[in-house]
Formats: sequence, structure tokens, C-alpha cells
Amino acid sequence: MTDSQDTGTAPTLDSARVGGAATSAADEAPADASTEAAEAPTEAAEAPDGNPVAAAPPGARTAADVITPEVAARLTRGVVGSGRTANHTPFTGEKLADLPESTPEDVATAFERARAAQERWAKVPVRQRAAVLLRFHDLVLRRQAEVLDLIQLETGKARLHAHEEVQAVAVAARHYGRKGPAYLRPRGHTGVVPTLTKVTELRHPRGVVGQIAPWNYPLELSVGDALPAFVAGNAVVMKPDTETALTALWAREQLIEAGLPEDVWQVVIGEGPVVGPAVVEHADYVSFTGSTRTGREVAQGAAARLVGVSLELGGKNAMLVLRDADVEKAAAGAVRGCFSSAGQLCISIERLYVHESIADDFLARFAARTKAMRLGNSLTYGADMGSLVGERQLETVTRHVEEAVAKGAKLVAGGRPRPDIGPLFYEPTILDGVQAPMAVCDEETFGPVVSVYRFSDEDEAVALANATPYGLNSSVWTKDGRRGRALAARLRTGTVNINESYAAGYGSVQSPMGGMGDSGLGRRHGSEGILKYTEAQTVAHQRLLPLAPSFGMTDESYAQFMTRSLRAMKAFRLR
Repeated sequence: MTDSQDTGTAPTLDSARVGGAATSAADEAPADASTEAAEAPTEAAEAPDGNPVAAAPPGARTAADVITPEVAARLTRGVVGSGRTANHTPFTGEKLADLPESTPEDVATAFERARAAQERWAKVPVRQRAAVLLRFHDLVLRRQAEVLDLIQLETGKARLHAHEEVQAVAVAARHYGRKGPAYLRPRGHTGVVPTLTKVTELRHPRGVVGQIAPWNYPLELSVGDALPAFVAGNAVVMKPDTETALTALWAREQLIEAGLPEDVWQVVIGEGPVVGPAVVEHADYVSFTGSTRTGREVAQGAAARLVGVSLELGGKNAMLVLRDADVEKAAAGAVRGCFSSAGQLCISIERLYVHESIADDFLARFAARTKAMRLGNSLTYGADMGSLVGERQLETVTRHVEEAVAKGAKLVAGGRPRPDIGPLFYEPTILDGVQAPMAVCDEETFGPVVSVYRFSDEDEAVALANATPYGLNSSVWTKDGRRGRALAARLRTGTVNINESYAAGYGSVQSPMGGMGDSGLGRRHGSEGILKYTEAQTVAHQRLLPLAPSFGMTDESYAQFMTRSLRAMKAFRLR
């Protein structure tokens, strides 16, 4: 999605920041011996009967190299928090940084600051607000090595999967930086009586947006969702997940350098059940990404205050491989769709439906690719999959797999933890023969586990794919594009990707992205992704004649006149 490539080596995050501008070795220094070491080919050490391990190259950075106390202090500057907490890396379980912890009173203070700043920010011309995003775009690409280290350390994901977040944020910043003013411009509409009624639609910022961001994509699902809110003239009070707060704070630092007033983006940190409701209590609009269960609670809190809400929630996403699919490409796409970010992606594939005529061939190729995936925990490229993020995810994955196998499912690949790499690593896993009432059949796993099913015709495949309360993402593989698009229209999901797993739909930011059913409300991206952060106002200017009897008309003659006028407007095909 971008034309910029990270070299795999990063300057320390405490590089000099002088006069409000940031400079780093990556900005100006040529590659040196440390760069060459980081780019050295990685060798894979294979565990017995398991996925190989991508070995760390000599001189690879560690958490202590990247997140020093000085870096943590700099990034958390401005966070409203009277207590203390900490975050940890999934790679080893070690503490990364001490962080401010916010109370409900701190959240109220953050909203007070944001509200005062928002009034001034809304008066800035929209093109100037949008220009901040374009400068931010350049900073993110220039300093991507810094944030890739943070994303990996906070989430445990492989570096290439971390780079997906850089790509997504850059695309969103470019889109709303260029297109935002057009989305928000005043629009003229035909009035009730053409020429006599002039109507203009205006868009006003809602005020202060309360945003609750998840841990799995801490860059994209924090700043990526906030960017259109800023262009629309809002301030934001964000609660990132504590374990991934540094990534969001890094993005805030870059956006401030790009020109966003500091108080326009407030960050509060703390336990979800404590801080989350306080954010909902004060917000003029709520943006939430997370589980369906918590999403319902957020929606209820917002509804009680009559404020709007957008929710991107869970999924049990399906991939359909039709009889005419390119089996090799479909197998490679399934690896991307099922195991990117260790399956901890709302739009990743957990159900795989394959036509019975090609199922054995597909499964053999898919399994071979899955077993060859390299697991790794170093801050370099080379690993195909990283770690799960926490004990709860590991427990869910283990429970789903062990229960399915105990009830008769066949383990085709994976199926075991890998503590030899890190405490939360689990091999990419393929299950065959899954059926109800196995939990993995219907419950969202949110890990590197996929169940394979066979179908005999496309009507059956559509019915099976739609047999879930979720409706976030789906994928169709076929050589016939027209056939694929026709089938896609029958799937009850917010996005459908043909011959790709999720990236094509998500990355096409001019088009809306979101869920149906239990997968949420509202959309990100496109016009809906920015207009949701605004209040629409209709200004109707009536000229010359009132919409009432005039020039001596009686009530009856006025009614007859309007009846003739309405018939004429229909005849002239006025809308």
C-alpha cells in the first residue's frame, strides 16, 4: 500500500527532538554495520515435529534498547493520570514501561481540556486541518522503524504484520488529508419549491469524540480511526488498551509535530471497566472497536445519553474456495487470511469452506504452507507469525483446539503451544471435521486456528457462510470474476474480498468498512467514516413567496395550487 520500506533497523526512540522537530539516525544517516547485521538472512531452527523458528540476527534490538525510561516519560507526557500502571511485552512477559493510570476524575479533566481546545480547533479552516494529516503521513513513513518496534513489543506480532498497520494509517491519512474538505463542504439541495426555496446542508463537528481502542492493531485502530474526527473539527479523548498504549502515544506525538494542537487529542489509560464507562459518560460521540459483548454495553451507555456510536465488533469470518479457484493461490491466501497477526484480527478467517472436488488438494497445499511458517520474536523481518497477546487468548485457543480434537476433529497442522519461543506462542492450527457443538464451530477464537469444511454446491456454501450472527468480513476465491461478484452480493458481511482474504477490502479506504449483525454498527472509511463525526444541519432559505396562502388566496385555492404544483414537479421528474 505504500512505496516506503523499513530496513529492519531502527534508531532509538530517544533520538534528539529539537525545537519541536524530531531528527533521528534513520532520517539522515547512511546504513552502517548495525543495519547490515539486521538485514542478514535469518536461519530457521526447526523444533521437532513443529513449526520452524526464525532465528534473531546478530545484534537484534531488545525491549530495553527500544523503550528506555526516558522514552516512556516523553511519550506519556500529557496523559491525564494520577495513578501508576505498567505494560508488558507478550514476547517474554517482561515489563516495558511504567505508565500513568487514569481515574474517572482524570477522564473528566481530559474532556474539559479537549472541549476547550475543540472550540478553537473547529475554527481552523478545514483545508488546514486536513493538511496536518498529510504531514503526519510523511512522518509515519519516515520514522516507521520506531513504531514497528513498538507495535511488535506491545502486541507480539511479526514485523511484516506490524507493517500492515503503517500501511493502513498512511492510506487513511492520505485519503482524508486529500478528500476530507470535499466530504465536509456545504452542499446545495433542491428545495420544496424549486427556485423559491434554497437549501444548504452544512456539517458541524460533534464536539469531543470518545474513542475506545483495542490492543490488536494499536496504531491503525487508534490514530487511524481518529484522523477523520480531527479533520471534521472534533477533539478526541482516547482510551487505548494499557498493554499497547505506547504505540498510540507515539502516533499522538507525530500528529502533534505535524500541527495538531496538543490538547485536541487527550489520552487516558486504565482498566476498561473503570475508564471505559467514564469515556462514554462524557463523550459527544463514541467510537469503539472490540468484542461484541463489550460493544453492547458501550451502545447502551451511549443510548442512555442519546449520543451516537460506531462499533466494530467480533466476527466468525468465512472463506469460500469455489471449484474453479486457483488452488495454490487460494492456499497462500488462506495462510494470510487465517494467521496474520496470529489470527488476532477482527476480519481474519476462522471458517474455511472448500468445494469437495478440490478439498483434498487444497488442504494438502494449505497444510504444507502452514507447517512451514516460521515463528519468531525478534524486532526484524523474517518471521511469518508472532505471539498471542495475552493469557486469555492462549486459554481460548487451547480450549477450542483441545475440545474439538477430543470430540473427533482431526488436527491437520499445529495444535500446540510453543513455550520454547515465548510464553504466549501457539502454532498456526488447521482443524478438519469440526462440527457442532464444538465451541470452535461457532465461537470467535481470535487466534491462529481455522476449521475446514467441505461443500457440494454454491448455494450450500452461501448458506453455511451466512449461518452465523456475525457479519464482518468474507472471502471468495474463483477464476471467474463475475461469478465471484454475484456470489459476494449474497454474503451477509460488511466487506467481501474476491481472491484476497481481507486486505483488498480494508485497504480500499474510499469505500466503507464495518459489520452487519453482531459485528457492529456504523462504518469506518469513505464518506461514512468522516460524516459520522459530524452533525448535519439543513439551512432552508425561502424567497419571494411563503409556503402559505398569499396574494389573496383562500385556504382552498392554495391547496389546489399546491396540488397542481406537486403534479407538475413529478411530471418534470424533479427529485
